[in-house]
Amino acid sequence: MQQQQPASNGVIENGAAPCSSNGHCGDVTANGVASLDERSQEIVRIIGQYLSSEGLSRACDTLMNESGCRLDHPSATKFKRHVLDGDWTKADHDLQELRPMLAANNNIMDMKFLLLEQKYLEYLEDGRVLDALHVLRNELTPLQHNTARVHQLSSFMMCSSIEELHERTNWKGKGQESRLALMDKLQNFLPPNVMLPPNRLRHLLEQALELQTLYCTHHNTQEKVTLGNSSLLQDHLCTKDNFPVHTIQVLNDHCDEVWYCEFSPDGTKLATGSKDTNVIIWDVNPETCTLSLRKVLEEHSYGAAYISWNPDSKHLLACGPEESPEVWLWNLDTDKYLKVSQSPEDALTCCAWHKDGNKFVVGGIRGHFYQCDMEGNVLDSWEGVRVSGLKYRSDGKTVLAADSHHRIRGYVFEDLADQQLIQEDHPIMTFTVDKNDRLALLNVATQGVHLWDLNDKHLIRRYQGVTQGHFTIHSTFGGCNQDFIASGSEDNQVYIWHVRNEQPIATLRGHTRTVNCVAWNPVYHHMLVSVSDDCSIRVWGPKDKVPKPSGVS
Repeated sequence: MQQQQPASNGVIENGAAPCSSNGHCGDVTANGVASLDERSQEIVRIIGQYLSSEGLSRACDTLMNESGCRLDHPSATKFKRHVLDGDWTKADHDLQELRPMLAANNNIMDMKFLLLEQKYLEYLEDGRVLDALHVLRNELTPLQHNTARVHQLSSFMMCSSIEELHERTNWKGKGQESRLALMDKLQNFLPPNVMLPPNRLRHLLEQALELQTLYCTHHNTQEKVTLGNSSLLQDHLCTKDNFPVHTIQVLNDHCDEVWYCEFSPDGTKLATGSKDTNVIIWDVNPETCTLSLRKVLEEHSYGAAYISWNPDSKHLLACGPEESPEVWLWNLDTDKYLKVSQSPEDALTCCAWHKDGNKFVVGGIRGHFYQCDMEGNVLDSWEGVRVSGLKYRSDGKTVLAADSHHRIRGYVFEDLADQQLIQEDHPIMTFTVDKNDRLALLNVATQGVHLWDLNDKHLIRRYQGVTQGHFTIHSTFGGCNQDFIASGSEDNQVYIWHVRNEQPIATLRGHTRTVNCVAWNPVYHHMLVSVSDDCSIRVWGPKDKVPKPSGVS
């Protein structure tokens, strides 16, 4: 019987059936134990790699010996040892041995280039300029591969010190750390049956955590779930207590129906519009999840039914209901306002800011909409379109408009071009677009809330639960990654869904009449606001923000 070889070779020769070139083990080990199936062999190899990386080499030896498996192909193991030792001649010879195993992924040239690059940089660090020059001229250049990088490498010869070399190359210098980094790059070119990808178990566990986070119905935090801050002993699950489903505050400063609400882009302010003709600006306290009165913007004789914040969080537009011909442009720093009106016959009920904040569009149901500058001057107009909602796309050119034909079309003023993106069977009451400019959220008369893909032009999901007749109700995207959707409803409730699930994950009760609009804070994601025909504004937050009863510490 042959003597067992050291584990560093990655080969077990204690009588176990030999592994084939594709990494599979034999059918039966020498002691008669049945070999593992292909999937089990993969698991054993992954565990063995982890044990070895943690310095548990004897445990890895035992596992490989008992299973009859090997960690990596012998040629790959030898190649890795020579790379980590900086023996570039032997590493290049090993590379030729590995060539037949690369199959369709024959990236020999890439691997050879990486080896020579490391060799060249190490010579430079050692002050062996002539040897480095030889590598550059006689080994790297003849490859005729990645010429731009070769030219960049040649410029490093002008470095006056090792420190400058490290800084310009963003390289860790000669030694184990940079060679391990090199080996990680090289392993990406080797098939996994020849050599496992680096840190395979860690990578799989991170993927598992990412998937658990993705399907956690209440995950609403910017902290990334990682192996460093999570337990593997149970699945990741966020509790509902940390979600904005608890009433934190009820405000009754409006004296009539509250039609609209929207947070400023920086999350520090909220604007609410009402039938009482006022727009109220509120300051946000993210610590207590509460609002405090900042100022009241008057003069809106028809009431304020729609509000849009400029990206600078200082200017806002306010539109009235169906019969209003005016749009108000406010500067909150100076309290100055501009009345935008093209004709007494207009009905300007919706608006949207350009991403740069230097122009906006306004429109309504009389058959036209306008693009205006910050002084209210009309830059462009589009006639013959009765619109109920407007949004700029992220390209800065296309304006989305919902019209009376149950459509959303994209209009490009400078090209006088338009195209249809969405067609519904019923009136589109309102719509909004997510921050990635990919998804559109529609409140459709008698149908509820629909999610559309703007690029693929297809309906993704119909959300259940909400009562939507012919009233104007505004829904919103929300949460850290806009993984959630919230909408008001004619049954006096607020509904929240995870964007991937049609059934609501929360139903918020408290309003006594139709909930017209909801807004999710874009910065402080634990804060949600709803407004209603019952004249109230309700702030929703996590359980720990609920005010304690008087006398309770």
